[in-house]
Amino acid sequence: MQRPNFMGWLSMRRWSPYLVGALIGLLAWFTAASADKMLGTSTTFVRVAGLIESGVAPDHVKNNAYYTEEKVKVDWQMMLVLGLLIGAGSSRFLSGDREVERVPQYWQHRFGPRIWKRYAGALIGGFLVLFGARLAGGCTSGHGISGALQLSISGWAFFAAVFLSVVAAALAVYGRQPSS
Repeated sequence: MQRPNFMGWLSMRRWSPYLVGALIGLLAWFTAASADKMLGTSTTFVRVAGLIESGVAPDHVKNNAYYTEEKVKVDWQMMLVLGLLIGAGSSRFLSGDREVERVPQYWQHRFGPRIWKRYAGALIGGFLVLFGARLAGGCTSGHGISGALQLSISGWAFFAAVFLSVVAAALAVYGRQPSS
């Protein structure tokens, strides 16, 4: 008799977006109930920068108005971001997904096969997203997930702006592609 594999879902290559959305909702609810904080991640990057900076220029961090309000510390949010990285790596390992596409076909078609161009684009795009998140006072998880769960108008406006921005950016980067 074969034993049922209850952990087989961990080795799935793709999960249902509906299930994942529901699980993120449960995580946000649990975070609000247990830590009395809403789910968010962008502050972690500022705190990591503060931790690094405190090793180089501790007086600057001590006298910085932002760092006196947002304490430079390792907290639950930083552990959440670390858990996201570990979870993504574990998922890749458990699913057996070893495919590495350094330059996607759409990118090659538009910009050529150079890896450095792709990495430079990813680095610049990542910087712009993080800069925008800090400028807006929160990230996708902070404004989008937590804000929308609280029925905040700014959270829903953020989601609308994200979708419009993604469409505009995709058109700017990739142009209009015929459907295949």
